Amino acid sequence: MTTTSNANEPLWDAPVAAGPLNATVMIPGSKSLSNRYLILAALGSQPVTLVGLLRSRDTELMMGALNALGVRCAEDPSTPTTVTVTPPASGRFHGDVDVYCGLAGTVMRFVPGLALFADGPVRFDGDEQAYARPMKPVLDGLEQLGARVDYHGEVGKLPFTITPPAALSEVSQAGSAGEGSATVSIDSSGSSQFISGLLLVGSRLPHGLELHHTGEKTPSLPHIRMTVADLNAAGAHARADEAARVWRVAPGAVQLPDRVVVEPDLSNAAPFLGAALIAGGTVRVPHWPVTTTQPGGLLPGYLERMGATVTFPEEDGIRYCEVASDGHVKGIGNFDLTAAGEIAPSLAAVLVFGDVPTDLVGIGHLRGHETNRLQALVTEITRVGGKASELPDGLRIEPVPAGTLHSADMETYADHRMATFAAMLGLKIPGIRVRNVATTRKTLPDFTGMWTTLLG
Repeated sequence: MTTTSNANEPLWDAPVAAGPLNATVMIPGSKSLSNRYLILAALGSQPVTLVGLLRSRDTELMMGALNALGVRCAEDPSTPTTVTVTPPASGRFHGDVDVYCGLAGTVMRFVPGLALFADGPVRFDGDEQAYARPMKPVLDGLEQLGARVDYHGEVGKLPFTITPPAALSEVSQAGSAGEGSATVSIDSSGSSQFISGLLLVGSRLPHGLELHHTGEKTPSLPHIRMTVADLNAAGAHARADEAARVWRVAPGAVQLPDRVVVEPDLSNAAPFLGAALIAGGTVRVPHWPVTTTQPGGLLPGYLERMGATVTFPEEDGIRYCEVASDGHVKGIGNFDLTAAGEIAPSLAAVLVFGDVPTDLVGIGHLRGHETNRLQALVTEITRVGGKASELPDGLRIEPVPAGTLHSADMETYADHRMATFAAMLGLKIPGIRVRNVATTRKTLPDFTGMWTTLLG
C-alpha cells in the first residue's frame, strides 16, 4: 500500500516555466554504477579510487554499510566525489555489526550477499517505509547458499539478521550438487536487484555461482546486464543466457582498476530532458556516453517517440545529449518500459500533457519500489485533474481537455522519483506545491538548485 507523506513536512513551490527552456544541466554520477562499484571495490583486495561518485543518501548509506563491515571509504577532502575504497586486509568482513539500509534498494539487496563472507552475524534494518519493500528472493538465495536468515518482523522483509555459514566450503556446497557451481533458483520478477545482488558475490564462492530466475518476466534487464559488465570489468568471468534466464559467474578474484570514473546518472537526466517536451525549448546534458549499460541510455529514443528532436553535439571534446521540442507531446499508445521502468515517473509526467492515451506497460514491478509507484502516480495525476488508471502490468494515462489541470499540494511518499515527477508537472500547471521535496537527496543532493538552473 502507498503511504502518504507526513502533513507536517514542508511544501516547496514548484516553479512554472515562463517560456521555452534554454539550459545546460550537469547530472551527478550514476547511482546504479556508484553502488555497484562500491560493492565490487569492497570485494577486491586492493584500494580502488572512484572518481565522480554520486554523493547522495543512497551512496552514503552504501558507504556506511561497507564501513560497518570493515571497509574503509575515504573521500578526497578537496573533491568529495572522489572516494578511495580499501577492503579489509583479511578479506573477511566484520560480523556482529548493524547495517542501516534506509530506503535504498541497492543497499538492502546488494549488501546482504557480503554477509556470507563476514566473521559473524550481520543485522539489517532500514527506514519504516523500507519494511514494505520485498526482499525474500535474495534472502532465499542466500539461504540456498548456506546462510541463516532470522526475520524480526514480516518474513521476507526488513529487519532481519544474516548468519554466515561456518566455512566457505559450506557456502559452495549448500546450493550445489557435487563439485559444480553453487546453484540458486529464485523468482526475481519483483526486482532485477535480487539477481544482481547474488551475481555480485558469485565469484567469491569457492565454486562460483549458477543462478536461475524462475519467473516468466525479467524486469529491468539492462540493470542485470550492467552488473554482468561491471563484474567482467573487475576481472570476473560472468555470462548470461537470457533466453533461459540463467546467469553464471566463475570462481576467482575480483579487482576493479585502481581508478574508475563514474558516468553521469542517465535516469536522473529524465526529469530535465523531459522538461523540454513539457515547457518547450532546449535542454542539454553534458558527458553523455556513446555507449552505456545504464537503462537511462534508452531515454533519448523514448523522448523522440514523444515528439522531441534529439541530437548529440560535441563541443571541446564533451559529448552532449540535446533535447529540443515545441512543447507538443505525442502520446504513444502502447509503450513497453520493461527495460527502463525507473524512468517511468518522468515519462508519465510528460505524457500527462500527451495528445492521445498511452499505456505504459511492463512496469508492474514498480509496485514494490520506494512506494507503490503505479498507485502513487494514479493518485497524483488524478489530484491535479488528470486522468490515469492502473493496468495489471502498468499504467494508462489519458489526455484531458485544456484548462482541466489545476493546482494541488502533491505527495511524494518518501520517493525521490515522485518528487521530480511533481516538479515536472509544475512546469506547466501553476500552483503546484511539493511535499518533502528533500526526498530527492536520495539520488540528487541539490535537485531544487538544479531545477532553478534549468529555468534560468
